[in-house]
Amino acid sequence: MKKGYRNLLIYEIIIFIILILNSFVSSILDSTKMIIFLLLMLASFHLFLGLEKDNHRYTKDIIMEESIFIIIFFLIYYLSGIFFGFAKVENYYTLKSMTNIIIPLIIIVFLKEIIRYQMLLKTADKKLLRIITTILFIFLDLSTSLLRNMNYPIYDKFIYIAITVLPTISANIAYSYISYKTGYKPVIYIRLIIELFMYLLPFIPNPNQYIYSIVWLFVPFFLLRKIYLFYQKEKDEEILREYHKKKIGTLIIPIIITIFLVYITSGYFKYYALAIASASMSPNIHKGDVVIVEKKQNLDEVAIGQVIAFKYNNIIVVHRLVEKLKYANEYYLYTKGDANDDLDGYPVTKDMFIGVVNIKIPYIGLPTVWLNEK
Repeated sequence: MKKGYRNLLIYEIIIFIILILNSFVSSILDSTKMIIFLLLMLASFHLFLGLEKDNHRYTKDIIMEESIFIIIFFLIYYLSGIFFGFAKVENYYTLKSMTNIIIPLIIIVFLKEIIRYQMLLKTADKKLLRIITTILFIFLDLSTSLLRNMNYPIYDKFIYIAITVLPTISANIAYSYISYKTGYKPVIYIRLIIELFMYLLPFIPNPNQYIYSIVWLFVPFFLLRKIYLFYQKEKDEEILREYHKKKIGTLIIPIIITIFLVYITSGYFKYYALAIASASMSPNIHKGDVVIVEKKQNLDEVAIGQVIAFKYNNIIVVHRLVEKLKYANEYYLYTKGDANDDLDGYPVTKDMFIGVVNIKIPYIGLPTVWLNEK
């Protein structure tokens, strides 16, 4: 083994030992200390092995490919919110969140990917060293969470492996390939988008743990495949530019459709879509129909005979308003399903009321109903 390869291997073994100690000695590397550790890693790497510039030819083209990939991903992922629902994201646009979460995450991603790229450059044609480097970064991503999961019950360990370990492995395989082929810039770009969107967007799809783990297990491999296929195309720069223009043009309509569907299904705007899960409103509204609810605050505007949506015991109910009473400046709405013989056994108050149903779309909500019934 050449001296350069041997030095890299020794360097990586030392890092492995530190990370193993971190896993067993009460998680030495929290967020702030991780930044310090990565800075020391970069400085020591520069001192003993030397740093090289990132001068890859296709960096901009790969970033374009990643942009197209991420648009398609968000298109599919947010459309899945029709079936799984959406979760409101905590407000991270605060000074505390920015300084404790967002900014450290950005710094850590930058440092990790610069170090990964420098290590991969030193591996040259040694595939085994590239594999060891990738394993090192998998362990680097997991080291702060390994200790606290070791003493969990078996089921929780399984969830940890499914949701954290396996996606981390697949992501680092993809990141190492992209970094080796195109440099650290495309990896930083895609990684920041993937890791920050759940903090910066107001709402995200809310799949169950198993669907979530499957999504984040396979997304990196789809990304890796896209970059791999890019390098199989022998095109000059002009052809590549035309290729990207055509692909971006074909995505404009799906982007608009996605924005519209997210708008009406998220529940955070004036109108939103709701799949009907029962037959209590038959024959006017069937199980599996989707209704568009117009949110309203003023109960004066609601008339007897209208179909309304309200929340009762954390379940959204869509029934017809049959009686409206006002007592001590408070409205009490009495409702009934069209297919039911009796009134609902409770009044709907302002804090329960959501809005009025205006539009019905037959049967397109059946997949949502089926998934929620399983």
